[in-house]
Amino acid sequence: MILTHRRDKLIQAIIFFSKETKWCGKTKLFKLLYLLDFEHFKQTGRSVTGMDYYAWEMGPVPVVLAEEWDNFKPDFEKKVNIKYEMLDSGTGKYIRQTVVAKVNFDETFFTRRELRLMSEITDKYREHYASNMVEVTHAENGAWEKTWDNGKGYNIRISYRLAVGDVLVKQHVMAAAKEYTTLLERIGEK
Repeated sequence: MILTHRRDKLIQAIIFFSKETKWCGKTKLFKLLYLLDFEHFKQTGRSVTGMDYYAWEMGPVPVVLAEEWDNFKPDFEKKVNIKYEMLDSGTGKYIRQTVVAKVNFDETFFTRRELRLMSEITDKYREHYASNMVEVTHAENGAWEKTWDNGKGYNIRISYRLAVGDVLVKQHVMAAAKEYTTLLERIGEK
């Protein structure tokens, strides 16, 4: 297994969100990571975790992480655990998954901007259940909604370009994104 700085950042972001928000299960975590990556891309032309998100019916999904969810790799397993609880909602029973960090968050993997964004996101969604975040991740004319297209875009990768609006801003951000992609190719992480 190849370990990269991006993978470390992903694991640390998961640790951060699990410690700083309530009810951080699989769906809420996926939404928090999506918001972090797309907002950071909008500002800088690059995501924080390097993950791609795909349009699924329930929202944007980082498929690589979703596929690993039930069988974490050793680097993940050392730092994060999933706690399963059987709950009764009144209309039926369901299993709630809660992300539990095994280690403390290490902020040295992140820039000041990334840390600020993570804090802003947790401040806003700390007390929310995943179901309360649907309006944000499924926003009209948002990246997921444009890709999903009433189901026609099922399992299609959501382009980060959709996070950027204004034409001049888009040109600036896309130039920065191209520069960052070139850098990743040079160091062998792309």
